[in-house]
Amino acid sequence: PPVVVFLSVLLTGVMDPGRAYFSYKTLKIKAQEGAYYGSAFPQCVDATGINNDSPACDDPNNIPYRVRHSTPRGSLVDMSDLAAQVTVDLPCGSTLPCVMQAGEVLTVTVSYQYQLLTPFVGAIANSQTLTLTARSSAVIVRVPNCTTAPSCL
Repeated sequence: PPVVVFLSVLLTGVMDPGRAYFSYKTLKIKAQEGAYYGSAFPQCVDATGINNDSPACDDPNNIPYRVRHSTPRGSLVDMSDLAAQVTVDLPCGSTLPCVMQAGEVLTVTVSYQYQLLTPFVGAIANSQTLTLTARSSAVIVRVPNCTTAPSCL
């Protein structure tokens, strides 16, 4: 019986870090998808566009939508959770109106509050929640005109 307890503790201690690693890899894929989409449509940082003048950026044609829906349902990361955040850092920062050019760099950051399953690992980390963050950057290759729906030219 002591061997069974030891092996059970060892197995559960390995399970949480393994799940955290695969959750991080999922976040990295999501950030890469957002950066890839943003390199072609950088003004589509939300459904209305960076300067609130891009109706063609409505769902599914914006960076946060692409990030949240880039992996199949049932993955370890539930992006519909309020604990999941998508941030897009543009070359113009928070300056409005934002004018971007090809060759500038856009960064997408995805953060997620990962819940540990085992109290054993939570005791080591001093919390049952870990904040996982993944970033991806891409060079803007074009800045199309998205002021007319249904699509960007």
